[in-house]
Amino acid sequence: MIQRWHKKKTQLPFIAIIFFFFILCTIFFNERRFQQIHRKHNDVIGVGVHNDAKKPFSSRSTHFTPVVLDRFSTCNSTVKYNGRKAEWDVPLRQYNKQREKKDSCDVFSGRWVFDNTSYPLYNESDCPYMSDQLACHKHGRPDLDYQFWRWQPHGCNLKRWNATELWDKLRGKRLMFVGDSLNRGQWISMLCLMESVIPADKKSITPNAPLTIFRAEEYNATIEFQWAPLLVESNSDDPVNHRLDERIMRPDSVLRHASEWEHVDILIFNSYLWWRQGPVKLLWGNEENGVCEEADSLEAMELAMHAWANWIKTKVDQLKKKVFFVTMSPTHLWSREWEAGTEGNCYNEKMPIEDERYWGSGSDLDTMRMVDNVVNNLKPRVSVINITQLSEYRKDGHPSIYRKFWESRTAEQMANPSSYSDCIHWCLPGVPDVWNELLFHFL
Repeated sequence: MIQRWHKKKTQLPFIAIIFFFFILCTIFFNERRFQQIHRKHNDVIGVGVHNDAKKPFSSRSTHFTPVVLDRFSTCNSTVKYNGRKAEWDVPLRQYNKQREKKDSCDVFSGRWVFDNTSYPLYNESDCPYMSDQLACHKHGRPDLDYQFWRWQPHGCNLKRWNATELWDKLRGKRLMFVGDSLNRGQWISMLCLMESVIPADKKSITPNAPLTIFRAEEYNATIEFQWAPLLVESNSDDPVNHRLDERIMRPDSVLRHASEWEHVDILIFNSYLWWRQGPVKLLWGNEENGVCEEADSLEAMELAMHAWANWIKTKVDQLKKKVFFVTMSPTHLWSREWEAGTEGNCYNEKMPIEDERYWGSGSDLDTMRMVDNVVNNLKPRVSVINITQLSEYRKDGHPSIYRKFWESRTAEQMANPSSYSDCIHWCLPGVPDVWNELLFHFL
């Protein structure tokens, strides 16, 4: 018996070697498989391939990790944009408007009605989160009529504002505004509309940061703002220091911002204003030598919109997440557009425009058509909040000279207020409150 036992035992090392070799092969196979999946995942959400000469990246470029853009980033050299597009796994097609079902009432078509009984929905001085850029009465605006206008759709009514009802809808959820200073203004409006029903010891807010969060503890809910003026990664993503002479963007990546989007229940995007500032430098994700391409604003915005849309198509389940896109906010820089023969702007304007056919040059139709095609192609994943036409009428709603300016005014400017009037942003309470009423209507 002892002799037989020793004979059997001598076979164990050989079996162990075979087993060990099998384990090594399995680990090697799984590692290769993981790398393939990881590369495919990166391609889908924004690091992936583009059709430079209609070819995918080389293996060397695939493993290249792009340098993160910040306000110190520069282009080593610049060439003209050659028309390349990102090759998304989920391509966008031309949208067929015949597929769209019209609502029984178009809440975006209507008129402004003076209502000093129901409006404003809050007082400027009572909102602890009011911005000095938007607090027009605090900074000397003598008239208050801009606060008392209610949007009245033709043939129907907007849902009446109810902060408690909206908090109930947000219980246990995150709501996030993503975009530029106009979207930040809508976020501040939302905070002013919502904060008064939350006890002081049950609410908190983070200071200036790429992601600013207002938290209501008893609802376990947040209302957040993420600074992302171009939607894609750019050198202007610092929420404070973003005034740069050269704007550089990564046209094939939303990863820096989208890492937060995935865990948000309700997303409200905007993008427009920053594309009105001239050419944009493009630094593709596979570019190792710092060579940028220069594109005009519409070309660059279309690339950014497609990168954003690809993330929506690959990541958004409309049963679990609500996504809204807010259309362009108009400017009122030339009074001759609503009053022929004048040379001013929004300064000293006190009444809305009554002509429902009015359309100012601050709202670019080519840009709107491009955005319309991209966003409509994403339905039903994305709903549109069309603020453009209704805001076009409100030449009286801008801060003009009644806001905090961070740069000192010259004597020449002070003698000519129109020369430094802010006809881009909006006073609060005011027009952005109606944008949030529209959002509430659709939630």
